[in-house]
Amino acid sequence: MTTTTTTDVLIVGAGPAGTTLAIDLARRGVTVRLIDKAPHAFDGSRAKGIQPRTLEVLDDLGALGDIINQGALYPPMGIHLGPITIPFRMMEKGKRGPDVPYPDTWLIPQHRTDRALRARFESLGGRVEFGTELMEFTDHDTHVTAHVATSGGAEDITARYLVGADGGASRVRRALGIEFGGSTDEADRILIVDAAVSGGLSRKYWHVWPGLKGRFVGACPLPHSDKFQWMIRLSPDEAAPQELAQINARIHAHTRNKRLALHDIAWQSVFRPNIRLAANYRRGRVLLAGDAAHVHTPAGAQGLNTGIGDAYNLGWKLGQVLAGADDQLLDTYEHERQPIAASVLGLSTKKYEGIGKFDPSSIRRGKDEKQLALTYHGGPLAPLAADRTKTLQVGDRAPNADLVDADGHRVRLFDSYRGAHFTALAYGAHAAGALAELDWPAAGAQLTRVIVDTSNKGDLPDGVLTDPTREFARIYGLSRDTLLLIRPDGYIAHIAIHNIAETTRTAVQFVTPHSVRSAPSKRS
Repeated sequence: MTTTTTTDVLIVGAGPAGTTLAIDLARRGVTVRLIDKAPHAFDGSRAKGIQPRTLEVLDDLGALGDIINQGALYPPMGIHLGPITIPFRMMEKGKRGPDVPYPDTWLIPQHRTDRALRARFESLGGRVEFGTELMEFTDHDTHVTAHVATSGGAEDITARYLVGADGGASRVRRALGIEFGGSTDEADRILIVDAAVSGGLSRKYWHVWPGLKGRFVGACPLPHSDKFQWMIRLSPDEAAPQELAQINARIHAHTRNKRLALHDIAWQSVFRPNIRLAANYRRGRVLLAGDAAHVHTPAGAQGLNTGIGDAYNLGWKLGQVLAGADDQLLDTYEHERQPIAASVLGLSTKKYEGIGKFDPSSIRRGKDEKQLALTYHGGPLAPLAADRTKTLQVGDRAPNADLVDADGHRVRLFDSYRGAHFTALAYGAHAAGALAELDWPAAGAQLTRVIVDTSNKGDLPDGVLTDPTREFARIYGLSRDTLLLIRPDGYIAHIAIHNIAETTRTAVQFVTPHSVRSAPSKRS
């Protein structure tokens, strides 16, 4: 017997991108189903680097604590050349500052990232439905019906939108007939093994034993465990060793270190460097996210982070459209995220091509990988002709900064941004007046209003903040009255220096529901 259920959004695939999207929708009060055909959670290390921008996203979503507790900074590389081990700092330690609270890439095996995201989703009342496979779906223009198979029988799910976050072999993408352009090099394979090792291998290095023709063996220590992620780049005609004895023999032959002996294998897989990008991220009421839309080489730790970025961009837009905003807002998802994926594909491919040559510029990781400088400049929500400050323009990531309340306590801007709402920053009395007159819809994401006084006269009204060190003004590039609107995903939606009230009202209309306006919402 087939059961029938309804939901606002059906997400297919419970990896990092799908679960991040489920969290963002759940905290907006959207009903969501998150299904995955796998019988249980993923248990391997696979994508193990979390970039600084993603750490900011996880902070906002309430999942950062577990990520920090279960991870560590990357160790330096130890490049083995015969009996010599050469230390090499692949990642320079970042500089923490008021505008960048998380400056370093974080090392954590993917299964722990997945677990932290699932825990956060469950805290919001959600549940990952493992062992639930999408068989087919139909877009009816007003809704989508999906037929799924579970251990308990068949089910038909009616959803207002369906999101395919089901990986590089996405059934959703293939059903839509969306081209997945790019390449897969079947001759280039890496065996990845999560295992403990005896033989005195130091855990203070990410070990690499280079070889001829780009072959190498690597071993990265996985934090808070006795495991390493082993990477063995295979020859084109080489069969991947499967059994423990075969894997150890392969490592011995390459490293010339017979003392090393892997044991207690937790997970293993053969990786092929796919480099592909979907031609479209949306067809009607069906959208793609994460690896279903783009797949990368592992170099630079970009794939998982880009997928989480997709979900963070899509979540607030789906929430707004479900609340009554123009459906065309969802078209901006592809327009903003597809160029990001194309750029990241180019970066990770270049890094991967240089790894086999041990080109220092390819091994070293810098600011490009951290994703803090990614922007939506020139996109449909970030016109280049808009007002800008000395340091920021529409489409930039809104940086963190500290302000001070009437009691002299520090107020962190990222704390004001945290949540499902938009944030308006009014700098100066004229901007504050325009903000006071700004109506905001009762439906959809609400508005947090932050007023920063520039008079330095004291005796400020409750809720008004000051910038006594001028740190906020410096970071945001402010020298005159300005009103900034910050999107729920932490990017700048609007900067108003001229015609503040009029231009802000216009900017608000496209990203909010068309409904009766309410009184001003909460003030920070």
